[in-house]
Amino acid sequence: MAPYMGSISKPENALKRAEELINVGQPLSALQALHDVITSRRHRTWSKCLEEIMFKYVELCVDLKKGRLAKDGLIQYRIACQQVNVQSLEEVVQKFLNLATKKVEGAIVAAGGSTDELMEIGDLELEHTPEQVMLKAHTMTPEELDAEDDVESPTPWFKFLWETYRNCLEVLRNNNKMEALYQLVSNEAFSFCVKYKRNSEFRRLCENLRSHLNNLLKYKDQRDRPDLNSRETQDILLDIRFQQLEASSQLGMWNEAFRSVEDIHGLMFLLKRSPRPTLMASYFAALTKVFFVSQNYLCNAYAWIKLYNLSKGYLKNLTDEDLKSLASAVVLSAMCIPPYEKAPLGNVDLDAKHERDARLASLLGYQLESMQEAKNIMSRELIIKEIKRSRIVDNCVEEVRDLFNVLEDGFYPLDLCQRAESKLKALESVAFKLSNEVSVKSIEVSDFIPLLKTLSVLRMFSQQSKVYRTLKLERAKTLVPFLPYYEVELALVRAVKSGYLSLRIDHQKQMIVFVGDNIQEKSVDDYLVRVATTLREACRELTPSTTAASDLDSMKRKRIENAEAIRNAVEQEHKRALARKVIIERRKEEAERLLAEQEKEEEERRVAAQRAHEAAEAKRLEVESRQREEKRIRAEMEEKEKEEALALLAEQEKKKGKKISIKLEEGQTLDKRILMETAIKEQISERQQMEKKLLKVAKTMDHFERAKREEMVPLIEQAYKGRKVDDEKFFHEQQKLLAAKTKAKWEQDIVEKKRLQKMTETQAAFKSAVMLRRVDEIAAAQAERERKLEEQKKQRKAEREIKRRKAYIRRLQEMELEVKDKAEALERKKAEAEREAEDARRPSSRGGGDSDRGGGFVPPHLRDRGDRRDDRDDRDNRSSGSRWGRGGGRDDDRPPSRGDRYEPRRGGGFGDRDDRPPSRSDDRWGSDRRRDDRPPSRGFGDRRDDRRDDRRPPPSRDDGKSRW
Repeated sequence: MAPYMGSISKPENALKRAEELINVGQPLSALQALHDVITSRRHRTWSKCLEEIMFKYVELCVDLKKGRLAKDGLIQYRIACQQVNVQSLEEVVQKFLNLATKKVEGAIVAAGGSTDELMEIGDLELEHTPEQVMLKAHTMTPEELDAEDDVESPTPWFKFLWETYRNCLEVLRNNNKMEALYQLVSNEAFSFCVKYKRNSEFRRLCENLRSHLNNLLKYKDQRDRPDLNSRETQDILLDIRFQQLEASSQLGMWNEAFRSVEDIHGLMFLLKRSPRPTLMASYFAALTKVFFVSQNYLCNAYAWIKLYNLSKGYLKNLTDEDLKSLASAVVLSAMCIPPYEKAPLGNVDLDAKHERDARLASLLGYQLESMQEAKNIMSRELIIKEIKRSRIVDNCVEEVRDLFNVLEDGFYPLDLCQRAESKLKALESVAFKLSNEVSVKSIEVSDFIPLLKTLSVLRMFSQQSKVYRTLKLERAKTLVPFLPYYEVELALVRAVKSGYLSLRIDHQKQMIVFVGDNIQEKSVDDYLVRVATTLREACRELTPSTTAASDLDSMKRKRIENAEAIRNAVEQEHKRALARKVIIERRKEEAERLLAEQEKEEEERRVAAQRAHEAAEAKRLEVESRQREEKRIRAEMEEKEKEEALALLAEQEKKKGKKISIKLEEGQTLDKRILMETAIKEQISERQQMEKKLLKVAKTMDHFERAKREEMVPLIEQAYKGRKVDDEKFFHEQQKLLAAKTKAKWEQDIVEKKRLQKMTETQAAFKSAVMLRRVDEIAAAQAERERKLEEQKKQRKAEREIKRRKAYIRRLQEMELEVKDKAEALERKKAEAEREAEDARRPSSRGGGDSDRGGGFVPPHLRDRGDRRDDRDDRDNRSSGSRWGRGGGRDDDRPPSRGDRYEPRRGGGFGDRDDRPPSRSDDRWGSDRRRDDRPPSRGFGDRRDDRRDDRRPPPSRDDGKSRW
């Protein structure tokens, strides 16, 4: 087929060629031919013929289930027609969807109108799990697998239809000229998921829509991007999300419904506008369902009151019955809010809790500040006050109004539940009628009844705790006629755990004890006053002989003590407030720092994006310049090839002796390729003649084979009937054998059960003995563990004490060494000063001696020998006080204590300044040593002086001088 495709240059020819291939039974080749024409660079301009090709193309894609090819063709067609005729693309997409839908409906009819097989498949993209494939391979024979494949199933067509919806949304997304079509396809996809209960596909569809919106917000420089400031674009985006919310509610996917609500709220915040009142009514109606299913009854009540106010204010076609039903729903939902807050499980992150409350409040239209608690703007007490203030109770039905008066305003400690029972029975018979104007389809009273019963129980026991101290369990069971006792006890336990009630259920004494130490926030002042009055009366009864003066003094003293306690409490509270203020300031500074960093990062990203855009623009200009240059070179090459082709054509005509006729298509030019195609066509014509001969031979062999098989048909049917009889006989035998084995196994199990029942008592006794032994073992192990812990504590305490003492001793040693070093430094400075003074006096004395000797010559190396020897003797005398080379040492011959074993060595060797031999560069040996031209020594002095000093005998231990 490839040689023919090169000759299809016009779309009309491609369409005719596709029809021919379809007629000869080659639809796949026809699809490929149309695909080549659609994706060709020649046909990037829309035309009516191209539209007809697309109609045929999508029809073949549906017949052959080629979803990927359909997507590629739609993308190419979108490029061709989005600037010229968008209506054409809409017609192609609608035809594509209609054909796929018809195929699905036809498959359902062919399967007998049943979609049970489809319901068993959880995910169309994963039709057969690996477990199912392995199970079929082990349990089914090859014949059964072949028979199952031959059965027409609607599942593949459902999978193709889902793929069609997904591909169409990908093609139409984020294009300002195809927004209406995008909305239409998304609504049809929602209808498909709702009609056939496709939860997995619906979840994936919602994720795709979210990704499309995120890409729209992320890539703001995209071509043909929808304008979010346009009213029409905003309405389309909101309508899609509301349709998504409605579909999730119908499917019962409440997680997706909540995400859809968040999507709508985020879109409203992004677009900075609210939808139409009818859409907002649908929004709050969906919130009532979501919050009720999630058991968030507080937000459910606020959603109902929002829906009531919105419907009353904006929906003018509502009837009195509608308003009365909505008001009843508001009051019922408010009464269903538990009078206490559920205790959280485990540790609670306050920041995460505040963030969650802020999100929920924002969904309902409330703004929660950073340091504000949620109960300050949303609580049961506030909504009850709002209901009473707005007189919503007066607009309710009579049964709801009576129940509200009993539960919220009445005080009936003993018969509250009996009164509530009659009201609840009357409420169950009420049917709320709603018109089509209301977004809520129906109000189910049965959903509120269990919560109202629980509220009745809690209200009654709360009122009893204010009147009674104890209550018998038998009496308590009779006071609640509409709930079993275990549910009553469960409700009381939850209320006590949350702090709403303060009671204790004593099953040993069969009574309920109201503890009475639960101080409510509203009655703190009254409670303290009653306590103070009672204590004062008790004191008077205990000490009746006290005088009035002593009473007055004691009262003054108590008042002073109370004032001091209050003053201390106020100071502590002030300190805590200051600490909280510091924490808040730090948090604000941290938030401002993070905001500054985010702004800096955003600016850096913007600059980087601008630079990338400038680089891309420069690259584009460079590419265009290069393309123009290539186009010029290509034109020159084509002209040269044309001249060569004409020369080649003249040479071929000269060889054959006749003129060669070449047919050129419209717009074609003569070149080497056309000449080669002409030669190939002549070869193809010869090959076709040979193929016709082979076709005739094949037809003859086909007739012969068909006749032979017709003779084999009766023989095959006879063998099949014999095999069928044998299979039926084998099946009945296997059934009888299986029944006999099952009955024998059942009888054996009955006997074994009777035998094991005799061991029940022994097993229970053994279990109790083991449990008692284990209790003793656990107690002993726990005592041993506590003993070891005490020993470890004592040992660690002793180690810490030893470390502390060592550190103290080390510090004392360091201080002693510092004092010694300072004293030695002072002595060295003093000795240096004396030597400098003596050196200053010596020149005058030496000058006088020389004059006495008549000015005799003295070598320089002998002039100062006596001076240096005298200095060395003085230094030895000063250091003779310590055996170890330091003055002011100990009286005995022991070396000084080094303190800690890791203390760095001080003194000794040539590291000590006093024991180091003098160098030539030292100023203290007189300025005459610098008069010669020799450089100063780099080591420990002049080598000649060292050799001269080495001839002296070493000091003995008795001299008291340091050996080193």
